[in-house]
Amino acid sequence: MNALEFFGNLLYSGLGNLAAYLAAHVLLCLLPAFYIAGAMTALIPKETVTRFLGRNTPKYISYPASAAAGFLLAVCSCTVIPLFAGIYKKGAGLGPAITFLFVAPAINILALVYTGGVIGMDLAIARLLLSLAFGIGVGIIMALIFRKEDAEHDKATDAMFAGQAAMRRAAVIFMLVLVTLLVAGTFQFDFLKQAYAEITLPIQGMDTFQATLYRLVPFDPARGEEGVTAQGAILIGMLVLIGLTSWKGIEHIHEGFNAWTWISIGLVGLTLLVAALGMAPNTGGLTLSLTGKFFGVLLSVGILGWMLKTSLSEDETRDFLWESWKFVKQIFPLLVVGVFAVGIIRELIKPEWIEAVAGQNTILGNFVGVVFGVFMYFPTLVEVPIAQMFLSLGMHRGPLLAYLISDPELSLQSILITAAIIGRVKAWTYVGWVALFSTLAGLMYGAWVDGASLGLVSLYLTLFLAALAGIMWLVDRRNAATAVIAHSS
Repeated sequence: MNALEFFGNLLYSGLGNLAAYLAAHVLLCLLPAFYIAGAMTALIPKETVTRFLGRNTPKYISYPASAAAGFLLAVCSCTVIPLFAGIYKKGAGLGPAITFLFVAPAINILALVYTGGVIGMDLAIARLLLSLAFGIGVGIIMALIFRKEDAEHDKATDAMFAGQAAMRRAAVIFMLVLVTLLVAGTFQFDFLKQAYAEITLPIQGMDTFQATLYRLVPFDPARGEEGVTAQGAILIGMLVLIGLTSWKGIEHIHEGFNAWTWISIGLVGLTLLVAALGMAPNTGGLTLSLTGKFFGVLLSVGILGWMLKTSLSEDETRDFLWESWKFVKQIFPLLVVGVFAVGIIRELIKPEWIEAVAGQNTILGNFVGVVFGVFMYFPTLVEVPIAQMFLSLGMHRGPLLAYLISDPELSLQSILITAAIIGRVKAWTYVGWVALFSTLAGLMYGAWVDGASLGLVSLYLTLFLAALAGIMWLVDRRNAATAVIAHSS
């Protein structure tokens, strides 16, 4: 293989991964997440967030509250980023916000149930308990390390949202309907997946179009790769139209609403409905399945559209759309870059290499599992059959757990986006602590698998956390003493 062919394959792999990702994952999870984040910023008073997640809220309230919020939302690593950005910008303390960022994708209830059914409940329970403990631990550590910056951030949000009125009932209902839209579009309940009616449109050539897409973007399902369906290609085109119309209708929305504003909103609703349909090309045409998901999205979109016209004020609507568009501009380009890079890296890294060094419960084996989770990101639920494949090929269950914890936390695209939100120093510090704790989680679980008693493993965990807490206490005490000296002088 010559150099031109080699780099061509890398480019093709990156573009194929990006196309498959946009076709399969952006719409029903990320679009609602962007709008939820925009609504949180525009409609929720700072005091509502800081009452439970603020830096001055007692830790026994703020950290369990952030962990509970992450558990209940059960979103993937890309969907959680806009939500994290929303609560952080609104005034949440760095520690609780980081805990939310860690916990939400790590203990996704769907992934946990799937993990327990496919690989074993022991690994699922270990994933749940260790993710909760380490998620709160990472949040507290980040808050202590960056306490000065956290205080400055708190003051900045005070200035940004000074004088904001209490949240109106209509805004509360609007937020709840947005969350319902996210749940209807992403949760895998049987009544949502079931098709209640089918319609066949006499559109010829869709099966040929589908086959052409599979040839253009080949994929191996055994490696967690996804192809581009005819429905996915249609949705990518609609996504481009949403971007163009939003640029014309929302970029200068503070100068007033125009026709493009409403066209872009209408396109978002239509695109979500198309994404919620089941779509099967065949020789007779295109069969559309009206699923429970479709009806849930239809009802949610209808209520949201009605509320935009009748219940929210013009200022609330403008602020909501503007904040949502700001999140899209900040996050989406980095997401594209990250997914493209992952496609290239996936072509370079062979799973066999990982399996060769992760066959035993060693520090290196667990760390390699973490690194694999960063550079070979798979969408939520897809990582479970991939983990099953690794297990069958000889990967130890300890490194397997390290991979399962780090995969939803440290994907390359989420690292890039997190750095844009909280800064590169904080983001890479977070990455370091997550990598450390994921490796430690794999080592402890692997030790138990290899025969160590549960009491001994618990003792190791307790001693480690106690030592870490002691170090953090000394750092906190030293920082407090320094602050007192600086204030007195």
